[in-house]
Amino acid sequence: MSSNTAAEFSRIGRRLFSEHLVGGNFGNMSVLTPEGYFITRTGSYLDADPAEIVLMPRNGRMTPGASSEWRVHTAVYNATEHKAIVHAHPQHAVALSLLYDSIRTVDSEGQLFASEIPVVEGACGSQALADAVAEALCSSKVVIAKGHGTFAAGKSLDEAYLFTSLAEHCCKVLYLLKTMQK
Repeated sequence: MSSNTAAEFSRIGRRLFSEHLVGGNFGNMSVLTPEGYFITRTGSYLDADPAEIVLMPRNGRMTPGASSEWRVHTAVYNATEHKAIVHAHPQHAVALSLLYDSIRTVDSEGQLFASEIPVVEGACGSQALADAVAEALCSSKVVIAKGHGTFAAGKSLDEAYLFTSLAEHCCKVLYLLKTMQK
């Protein structure tokens, strides 16, 4: 792994943490490579420097120490053209996922980049969740696992991070709007 890749993981991890999109040692990230994909270690702190990263093959075999959500990352890379994935636990997105089957965004940024954010179900770390997320990310850049968190994908960690941030922004705006209407 290049020092550039490690630095990118650490930079994005710090952004996720500072913007309260993850807390503690929640969440994970990965980047596709010709050899497979680099993914954060299970239980690692995303804002650590340097990031704790392991190489995973795309064949479905788990590398010891890899994130517990490795099945999701494998399924997404095998089903889509995405090159990077960010999984976070933004509070407003998680809360709204417990109320809605999909999030219809109402703010201008949401309407422009993700007018509807799918909500999928499946137990954390399960193949059912992996399949549901991969299917949703075939036509969307971000999806929310019900009661669990967002999975955003793109051509880089930066793009996946931006869709993570966008999802939380849209959910926060929707929450505030619903609260003000009471």
